[in-house]
Amino acid sequence: MRITFATLLIVHGLIHLLGFVKAWRFATVPQLTGATIVTVPPSLERVVGLLWLLACVALLVAAALLLARSSGFWIVAAVGVITSQALVTLAWPDAKFGTVANALLLLPIIIASADVRFQRESDEVARALLASAPADPGAAVTSAELARLPEPVRRWLTSAGVVGKPRPRLVRLTQAGLLRTAPDQAYMPATAQQYFQTDAMAFVWRVRVTMARALPIAGRDSFVDGRGRMIIKLGSLVPLADAADARVDQGALLRYLGELVWFPAAALDPRIRWEATGEDTARATLTHGEVTGVAEFRFADDGRFLELTADRYMGSGPEARLERWRIPASEWRRYSGVVVPSRGDVIWELAAGDFSYYRWELTSLEYDRAELLPAAPLW
Repeated sequence: MRITFATLLIVHGLIHLLGFVKAWRFATVPQLTGATIVTVPPSLERVVGLLWLLACVALLVAAALLLARSSGFWIVAAVGVITSQALVTLAWPDAKFGTVANALLLLPIIIASADVRFQRESDEVARALLASAPADPGAAVTSAELARLPEPVRRWLTSAGVVGKPRPRLVRLTQAGLLRTAPDQAYMPATAQQYFQTDAMAFVWRVRVTMARALPIAGRDSFVDGRGRMIIKLGSLVPLADAADARVDQGALLRYLGELVWFPAAALDPRIRWEATGEDTARATLTHGEVTGVAEFRFADDGRFLELTADRYMGSGPEARLERWRIPASEWRRYSGVVVPSRGDVIWELAAGDFSYYRWELTSLEYDRAELLPAAPLW
């Protein structure tokens, strides 16, 4: 999509050079008769020619910015398209087909401008979350603190390497993956960024999905002040979902509980109650405000996290139903001295069969960084 859009900008921009060349009489242009819907005085012909040149330059610069993945390319493209259409209207007998190109360029410009607004809103939510963290660093984890935990959890935290390291109060990470919304759908490529504030037990996750290799979908999932919210927009413009209710709250809390495997020191939070359910399994119960979530963790003999299962609401509203939700890990990496899952799936265990809806890979993980990550490029 990015290359196609840039190519159209370049070709359309270069065509505008013809209007400049003819107006300034640098060469004859047989394709242009000079007919206009209103009479242009000879004294203004070169001014109009400069406007043709302006449209050309704006469209070419917009193409360069797009190829450089600049989020502001749409502003320059909009200037070029508006100028172009004004000139096309003026020279309608010769240039009317330029309206088709401008119409084709308008949709990506609208999508890009909407995406900037959506990402700015997500930044504001994330910035507020980051700003709410205490300024002082978290205390280092001690071996004595692990003694109160069930053996499987103690083995996990020891294996992960959290002893002697400070508890992260802020976490930021990036993901790449494949996502789908129904078992019979093809996977769509996705990139995501996420922020956690562990004292507040809060997170903001934003994702960009590409549908049909061209159309972007933007989403934001958050859990702030004990309340969850999921927003999904087609082209960052058309709402597909905006869910926020008690069932969404429960699902978001369970998501936080499951994702603390990326900052395992948070398992020591006294609000989480642990109990062993087997030699390699433990149940975690977390109550945050009015919401309670229960999940079972399974660990390998060497302490690595293997899998989380929970009964989570699938969907929102009256139609939402409790389903078995599972997150198996398949690869592990060390970040900041801590071993965490780096690849896995998110699966609904439905009556019709398992539905793996998100295959994720951790591409970066940082602790106690309060800066926002740059938004992923639209195309």
